[in-house]
Amino acid sequence: MNDFIEKLGVRSINQGVSTGKHFIGSGGLLHHSYSPVDGNLIAKVYMADDDGFETVVRKAEEAFGIWKNWTAPQRGEVVRQIGEKLRAFKEPLGKLVSYEMGKSLQEGLGEVQEMIDICDFAVGLSRTLHGLTMQSERPRHRLYEQWLPLGVTGIITAFNFPVAVWSWNAMIALVCGNTCIWKPSEKVPLCAIAVQHLISSVLFQNRVPEGVSCILIGDKSMGEKMASEKRIPLISATGSARMGKSVGAAVASRLGRSILELGGNNAIIVSKEADIKLAVIAGVFGAVGTAGQRCTTTRRLIIHEDIYESFKSRLINAYGQLRIGDPLDEQNQVGPLIDRDAVAQYLNAIKICKEQGGVFPVEGEVLEGEGYESGCYVKPCIAEVKADTDIVKQETFAPILYIMKYKTLEEAIAIQNSVPQGLSSAIMTLNMREAELFLSAAGSDCGIANVNLGTSGAEIGGAFGGEKETGGGRESGSDAWKSYMRRQTVTINWSTELPLAQGISFNL
Repeated sequence: MNDFIEKLGVRSINQGVSTGKHFIGSGGLLHHSYSPVDGNLIAKVYMADDDGFETVVRKAEEAFGIWKNWTAPQRGEVVRQIGEKLRAFKEPLGKLVSYEMGKSLQEGLGEVQEMIDICDFAVGLSRTLHGLTMQSERPRHRLYEQWLPLGVTGIITAFNFPVAVWSWNAMIALVCGNTCIWKPSEKVPLCAIAVQHLISSVLFQNRVPEGVSCILIGDKSMGEKMASEKRIPLISATGSARMGKSVGAAVASRLGRSILELGGNNAIIVSKEADIKLAVIAGVFGAVGTAGQRCTTTRRLIIHEDIYESFKSRLINAYGQLRIGDPLDEQNQVGPLIDRDAVAQYLNAIKICKEQGGVFPVEGEVLEGEGYESGCYVKPCIAEVKADTDIVKQETFAPILYIMKYKTLEEAIAIQNSVPQGLSSAIMTLNMREAELFLSAAGSDCGIANVNLGTSGAEIGGAFGGEKETGGGRESGSDAWKSYMRRQTVTINWSTELPLAQGISFNL
């Protein structure tokens, strides 16, 4: 077993159900987790079965009855200690994220840092959860609103961020007084088990009720069970638009709540008045980071026709310098795709693009030979296309960058907004008027809009999410915490009269 896995203290064979203090045996199928880095078996994990699902939901529901009565600062103190635990194990956990998912070590460590940062944010939030005081139209009445814990929060996460996206939801949900059930992607189960193992000691030391933080290892059928479960009032799901539509419909059918973080088809507009060096860096990192497997990955570059050829030459030169290989080697910038199914989708997208008239100044291919034995390494590629090409409107989770021309900024904005997804967007320009138009109501229709930086990544303090087929959900910072609570309007009558609605008189 790798030394970083041993440092985390997780076993090579783990159970599929955990309610916080210990792992519970499950009668589910045995799932094998293989690393896309070298193809080696990392762990054998039991998938949760129906009995395991029922145990977790019941425990989470029971724990909510206790946890909601802890004060928010008390809950925040537990989250603070979780952050400290993650700080202590940042290196081995970051390496595990890199090894099981395939992202670069820098990105793996960065993902754990995001977990630490959201813990810090949530600790501060635990002392600032607030409502509003309003002026009542009735004499000697006080009118205000308050926010109360909602219940059990179900968190369904995708493979590309094995741990960070869970923390964006869980840390906020916990300080708000909710309990959490986490169903990680079955492609990266050991990362979730390692996190649960780390935080369980913090929960135990603070006498947190068993069931406050739970995990369920399972395939999409387990996510479907969660979406249909009335005892889970809120489902936060990250994944494809297809998955989100299914989850959203199931949750809506029982009048539950959902936070959907789905696909992205993100573009950078490169103005002729851009800082070209910054624009090249933003475009390349946005397109090849995590091997193109981020929802915020840059998939389209919309380049002004006056600088198109020179900018394309710079891109080609930059792509020629990329180092592809073992992501645990810090000299490499691009790691593998998650599995061979993802490789097949990459190749199919390239085939379709060529059939639709795309030209590849940087060709894509599957890499073979020493260091590439897993069969999951591919070459990032660049395709010249027309903006209305069908394949460009789809999200392919792979390092394929589509480039196209524009004449006017209004045309560029229309091209950017022409896809079904609406997550992240950016413009590279030193022209204030261009930047302000891009940020206006006539500009980007995405949930995230950046000026002079790329589409990839986001800060903890801002609410994260997008529009259209991206789902409309918001996680992490700003006032996203309200999604995890229920609003209650309160009126207190401290007069000696009882004024009735609409001026009705009811004398006794």
